[in-house]
Amino acid sequence: MFDFGFWEIAIIAVITLIVVGPERMPSLARKAGVYAGKLNKFVKKIKYDIDEQIKVDELKDQLSFEDEKSTLSETLDDVKASSEDSKQEIIKASETEPQPKEELEDEVENIDFTLEEHIKSGLKKKK
Repeated sequence: MFDFGFWEIAIIAVITLIVVGPERMPSLARKAGVYAGKLNKFVKKIKYDIDEQIKVDELKDQLSFEDEKSTLSETLDDVKASSEDSKQEIIKASETEPQPKEELEDEVENIDFTLEEHIKSGLKKKK
């Protein structure tokens, strides 16, 4: 932060000794040491808080990445399961024998007849 060498500190000490005087110099040095210690503790605490906040942000990023990864994994599993179900349905449908045309026509006629009856019965109930 500040680039003070030995000679700069020595010059400051001599000027301070001349201005303050030798009788008040020890108490002034003690106060300066106390304030330097407080400043040092304050700077260390700020650095620690910044480091902790960076770690918390990194953990949040990791957790959000893991959440996205698990969501994608679940979606992939769902897609695999539904594709397997569709595959099984196609296999079952291909294994069954097709019905003859006559049977299908009979079923369609029965369906149409029952559908007409249903409509007529609904109209009769409304009247």
